[in-house]
Amino acid sequence: MATKRKPSFNSHNPVNDEVVGTYPLWSKSEVNEAVAHARAASPTWQKIGYAARKNTLLAWSSLIINRIEDIAHIISLETGKPMSDARLEVSIAVSHIGWAARHAEDVMRTSYRRPGLLMANMSATVERAPLGVIGVIGPWNYPLFTPVGSIAYALAAGNTVVFKPSEFTPGVGVWLEESFNEIAPFADIFTTITGLGETGGALCASGVDKISFTGSTRTAQLVAAQCAATMTPVVLECGGKDPVIVAADADIKRAVDATMWSAMANAGQSCIGAERVYVDEKVADEFIVRAVELASTIHAGAPGDGNYGPATMPSQVKIIQSHIKSAIADGGTCVYGGPKSVQAPFVQPVVLVDVPEHSTAVREETFGPIIIINRVTSMREAIELSNASRYGLGANVWSRRQGKKIASQLICGMVAINSTFAFAAIASVPFGGVKDSGSGRVHGPEGLLEYTFARTVVRSRFYLPLSFLSFKRRPQDDKLVIKLTKLLKGRLG
Repeated sequence: MATKRKPSFNSHNPVNDEVVGTYPLWSKSEVNEAVAHARAASPTWQKIGYAARKNTLLAWSSLIINRIEDIAHIISLETGKPMSDARLEVSIAVSHIGWAARHAEDVMRTSYRRPGLLMANMSATVERAPLGVIGVIGPWNYPLFTPVGSIAYALAAGNTVVFKPSEFTPGVGVWLEESFNEIAPFADIFTTITGLGETGGALCASGVDKISFTGSTRTAQLVAAQCAATMTPVVLECGGKDPVIVAADADIKRAVDATMWSAMANAGQSCIGAERVYVDEKVADEFIVRAVELASTIHAGAPGDGNYGPATMPSQVKIIQSHIKSAIADGGTCVYGGPKSVQAPFVQPVVLVDVPEHSTAVREETFGPIIIINRVTSMREAIELSNASRYGLGANVWSRRQGKKIASQLICGMVAINSTFAFAAIASVPFGGVKDSGSGRVHGPEGLLEYTFARTVVRSRFYLPLSFLSFKRRPQDDKLVIKLTKLLKGRLG
């Protein structure tokens, strides 16, 4: 009797659509089984302690960096990005694993709180404990770096993890699990499940203790709604329409170089990539001329040929094309490239200027190698336009003297002054957005604490002659409480 063939799907190279791997479609029952195994492994992973977890994660980071060519090759195959970009992604991810491993104990250390004069006989502490099992749903644009920002921090905090990679980059996810299991002290600490949207939905409904999702705002809303039905908390890292503010006193040459890289690198497929520039009208002409000059020196192509690769997700090409056409129809001007720059699966650089703020191209995330440059009369106007978006992920400010002042007025999770993307590479700072860009944080102490819960513990150190928390409380005791409250007004708390 022939055995029943397990349902599967293919991973494709977006450059030529060749099949680069075949992976199983995990069913709901299989997802539940994986979560159950992770649940069974969780107490042991917690009990082995910080030092053992640290050593495990550091061994994993060493293994990954020593095999960087192997994993970078898989990333390049599945996303189409240049090997150089893939290597950079791996290197930054390895740094995050190391930071989480080394700092988890300090971040989660029990803290002591002052009990206040009325409760002076009590000791008060707050402990941090791992949640249990964390479900991670990863994206395809940075298929190793982005999910590691949740996986490593969740593991370091004492949780086990079940990871569902994007259906466009399953090979990266499988490689991560296989590499971890080479150094894992026992099984089921970290598991990768592969599949399409249904597999991700099954993970959301599987009873994990938290879901960490990275992807589009629309999909995040679906994930949050599904998780709400079971009271499963979520970390949501969604899209952005990141602004760049360029003041009159900016170093224009550096600002253009960084902004164009931010907009075009990884084929513009970065949630924190520059999408709209608000440049002081005094230096706008110079900025635009330099941007066009730089755009003319870069092009999309296959790894080894282009400065960046193709659109990894084929359907994104239509969105990019529609945004270019929308910008032109609404009154914007293409000063470099245009609709013909879209040559699927590649999109050549496009520079647009003076695009009205109501245009879809300004309001919605493009996720392609397109940059919109609009003139402003003041930094106040630039700030207002930057904040007018429904997104609030990252931002870049270019100014020699006004950087901090401008940055402090932006409604977003992260700002780089006279730099770009730096906040993603610094492991000690939190990464995440506000508004439609998501909720919660990865990276840094905040990223570790996302995968824990606070446990308050209070203990009587000695007994007071007055018992406030008792049915034996007397009228004079009430008067004393009121008198002390009026006198102290919260001091000594």
